[in-house]
Amino acid sequence: MEIVIKKIVVIGPESTGKSSLCAALADHFKTVWVREFAREYLEKNGKKYAFEDLNKIAEGQMANELDALKKLNNTNTSVKPIPLFIDTDLHVIKIWSEFVFDKCDNRILTQITKQQNDLYLLCDVDLPWVEDNLREYPDVKVRRKLFQFYKEEMIAQKTAWKIISGEYEERIVMAIKYIDEVLR
Repeated sequence: MEIVIKKIVVIGPESTGKSSLCAALADHFKTVWVREFAREYLEKNGKKYAFEDLNKIAEGQMANELDALKKLNNTNTSVKPIPLFIDTDLHVIKIWSEFVFDKCDNRILTQITKQQNDLYLLCDVDLPWVEDNLREYPDVKVRRKLFQFYKEEMIAQKTAWKIISGEYEERIVMAIKYIDEVLR
């Protein structure tokens, strides 16, 4: 029996609740989620990064996703579709790279064209900024500008996407509704 996995990617600017939303959704749907590799990489290697680091981060993100897919395939016997929640993907790294360095590595751009996801949840910047030693852009104008870049990125690609906004609990309810539609 082949397991059907639906890949749900949660994206958006920093401090928009992506990780919290992924954790809550994975708990609700009794599944796993892929953590943002950039956090792990920067915590290990330091906050200062170069253009070349972003490809390493992209590779780590893809490896984490592949590991989660293998885990789901090896541990499930469900006949219903199973969601896999992914905290950021290569679109995030592309926007990050273009915002900071005014360019993006062609390897990342090529991998974006190969991604096969089922739904994007774009987190709005309407949550309060939470200070974190890895976050870089607390200014509300910059956050709104970055959100607009994400929105334009979503419009330009072909996978279904929805904006997630409101308070924390509202976001979870909204996301569950959209995910239930994908799982039917």
